[in-house]
Amino acid sequence: MHLVDGTFELFRCFHGAPRARNEAGHEVGAVRGLLATLVSLLHEPGVSHIAVAFDSVVAPPRSPGRVGNEELIASQTALAADAVRALGVVLWPSGRYQADEIIATGAAKFATDPNVEQVVICSTDNDFNQCVRGQRIVVLDRIRKVVTDEAAVRARYGVAPTQLPDLFGLIGDRSDGLPSVPGWGLKSAAALLQRYGTLAAIPADETQWDVDVRGASRLAAALRERRLEAQLCRELAELRTDLPLPHTLADLEWHGANRAEVERLCALIGDDAVLARVGRWAT
Repeated sequence: MHLVDGTFELFRCFHGAPRARNEAGHEVGAVRGLLATLVSLLHEPGVSHIAVAFDSVVAPPRSPGRVGNEELIASQTALAADAVRALGVVLWPSGRYQADEIIATGAAKFATDPNVEQVVICSTDNDFNQCVRGQRIVVLDRIRKVVTDEAAVRARYGVAPTQLPDLFGLIGDRSDGLPSVPGWGLKSAAALLQRYGTLAAIPADETQWDVDVRGASRLAAALRERRLEAQLCRELAELRTDLPLPHTLADLEWHGANRAEVERLCALIGDDAVLARVGRWAT
C-alpha cells in the first residue's frame, strides 16, 4: 500500500516542473507535474493500493500587482485533487486535520491488516519517521529513491521510531517550529531515552540518572525549568493515528483511471501527453 503526501508532491512539482498556463491564463504547471508523477508511481511494481492526502493550502493576502508562489500553488489545489480522482486514486482531503495525520492514521490502520504486505509512505517529511515499524511501515523518498525502515531510524536518531516525539520534545524541531530544551542535543537526549523510554520518565534529579551523560547537572536543571514546555512540544510533535478514516483495504485498490475524466483534465491543463502513459483504464 502506498500513501502519498499530495501536498509535498504538489509543492515539489510547482518548484520542479516548468511553469505553464492553460487557455484561460491560469497556472497549471504543478498539476501537469503531479499528474505525470502519479502516473509514474502507478506503473511501479507492487503498487496496487494507493491513497493521496492533501492539506488545505491557503494563499496569503495578495500584494497589489504581485502574485506569489503560495498563491500560485493554492490556485492549483482543487485541480490537483481532480487529477487524483481522475486517475481513480482515493483522495484524502484534510479539512480540519493535517494531511500527515491522515496518512499516519492510514498507515497505523492498514499495517495491522494481514492482507497488507507493507505500507509505504511517500514523502520526504521527517515527521513520518515516527510511523515506521520494522519494515512493515516504511518511508520512501521518491526523489532520491531512499527507503527508511526502523533500522535506518535507529541509526540516524539513536532511538526507536515511537520515541521520536519524546526526542523532539527535548531537542526541538526547527521544521515544525518546536524549541529545544537549552543545552540538550541528540546524543544526550538519545542516551536518556534509551534508558528511560520516555521524556516523562526521565528523573528530575540527575543524581538518579544511571547513565553517563556529559553535563548532567546542567541538562537536568534546564529540563526542570522547561519540563512542561518540553512535554507540550512532545505532544505537538506526535502525529495522531486515530482520525476517522472510513476507507477499507478494498476501497484503496487501484482499478484504473477514468478515461473521460483524464481527458477532461488534460484539456483543462492543455497537455494530453499523459494519456498514452496511463496504462490501465477503469472498465
